[in-house]
Amino acid sequence: MNRRLTREGGFVAVAAISVAAPLLGPATVVPFLLVAGAAAFVVDEGPVFELFARPADRREGRLYGLAGFSLAAAVLAFLATAPMADPRYTMGLPAFAASVLSVTVGNLGAQAVRETQPEPFLVSSGFTVAAFLAAAVAQLFVATLAGTMVMTAIPAFAFQAALAALVGALTRSLLFEGDDAAVVFTVGVVLLVFGLLDPAVHVFDMALALAVAIGLGTITYTTGTASVEGMLSGVLLCLLTIVLGGPGWFAVLISFYGIGALSTKFRYEAKKRRGVAEENEGARGTGNVLGNSAVALGAVVAFAAAGELPVDAGLFRLAFAGSLAAAMGDTLSSEIGGLFDNPRLVTSGERVPPGTDGAVTWQGELAGVAGALLVGLLTVVVLSVSPLGDTTVAVGVIAAGGIAGMTADSLLGATVEGNRINNEAVNLLATLTGALASVLLALILTW
Repeated sequence: MNRRLTREGGFVAVAAISVAAPLLGPATVVPFLLVAGAAAFVVDEGPVFELFARPADRREGRLYGLAGFSLAAAVLAFLATAPMADPRYTMGLPAFAASVLSVTVGNLGAQAVRETQPEPFLVSSGFTVAAFLAAAVAQLFVATLAGTMVMTAIPAFAFQAALAALVGALTRSLLFEGDDAAVVFTVGVVLLVFGLLDPAVHVFDMALALAVAIGLGTITYTTGTASVEGMLSGVLLCLLTIVLGGPGWFAVLISFYGIGALSTKFRYEAKKRRGVAEENEGARGTGNVLGNSAVALGAVVAFAAAGELPVDAGLFRLAFAGSLAAAMGDTLSSEIGGLFDNPRLVTSGERVPPGTDGAVTWQGELAGVAGALLVGLLTVVVLSVSPLGDTTVAVGVIAAGGIAGMTADSLLGATVEGNRINNEAVNLLATLTGALASVLLALILTW
C-alpha cells in the first residue's frame, strides 16, 4: 500500500478511539493525551515514527502532526464527556466521534482519489464523501453503544455528518491543509455550536439538502462557475439554509446564485474585452460567496435561534431577503451595466472608463432594481412576510432594502474600495445595508 495511504490509515486508527466514548466516559481524554505525549516527546524513530511522520515531522524529528491532532481530539473529548452544570452545553458523544473520524477518514478518501485523479475538485469530493460516510456511521455506532439510538435521530445525524464533511473540506482546502489539529478542532466547534441550536431536522429537508449538494457540486464542476472553495462554501450555505430555514428560504437563495451566475456568463467575452469581466472566467471564490451571503447566513442562524430571542422571527426573514435583494441588485447592475458605454461616477456624475469602482449606468441601475424587485416577489411567494401583512408592501420593503444596499455598494466603491477595503468587504457592507434597511423600514411601517 502507498505510504501516504498507510499513514492516513494510522490516523484513522487513532481517531477510532472516539467511538469508545460511551464506554470510557471522561476517561476518553486519557488515550488521546497518551498518544499526544508519546508523539511529541518519546517516539523519534522506528516503525511507528515511519508510519505517522509527515515531511515537517521528519525535519523536526518528532511526530508533531500526530501530537497536535491527538490534543485537539482530547479537548473535544473533554467537551463531550466532562460533567457540566448545564448539560445543554455539553458536546454530544455522536458529534464528538463524527468530528474526529470525519477528518481522518476524509483525508484517507482524499488521498485515495489523489493517487489516480489529482484534480483538486475530485480530491475535495473524495474527502467530502468519505468524511460524510464516516461521520454518519460514527454517530449511529456511538448512539447505539450508548443506548440512545432512535430512528427519529437519523435526519439530525445526516445533517451533522454533512456539516462535518463540508466544514472539514472547506477548512482543509482554504486555511489549514495538512493541519489536522486545526481542521478537527474547527469541525468540533461548529458541531458543538449547531448542537446548541438543536434544529428540528426533517427527513424531506435533509433529503433536499443532500440532493442539492450533489447537484450543485456536479453543476459547478461541469460549468466552472465557482472554484473548489467557492463550491464548498455555496453547498454549505445551502445546507444550512435548507435545514435551519426551510425550502422556501433556499428557493430565494438559489435564485440569487442561479441568476447571478447566468448574468456573469452573459456576454462574458464582450465584458472581457471591455475589461469589466469577473476574473477566473467568472468562477466565484469563497470570498465572493461569503461577501454576498454571510449576512443572509447570519439571518438564517438567528431565525433558528429566535425562540431564545425576544425578537419577531419575521424580521430575520426580512433581513435575509433584504440582504439577497442587495446582492442580486448589485450583481445585475454590475454585470448588465458593464456592457454599456458612458458610465458615470455615482458620487459626482463624472464620466469614467468602464470598470471604474463606483461607476454606474442607467441600464445597469434598471437591471439592479429589477433584480431587487424579483427577490421581493419571490420572497412573498415562498415565505411569510410577518410582521408585514400586505404582500405589496412587503415586496416594496424588500426591494427598497435591495436598492439601498446596491447604492451603498456603489458609494463604497467610489470612495473606499481598493485603497482601504476590498470588493468582498464592500459586498458584505452592502448586503448588511440591504438587510438593515428592510428591517428598519418594516419597523417604521408597523410602528
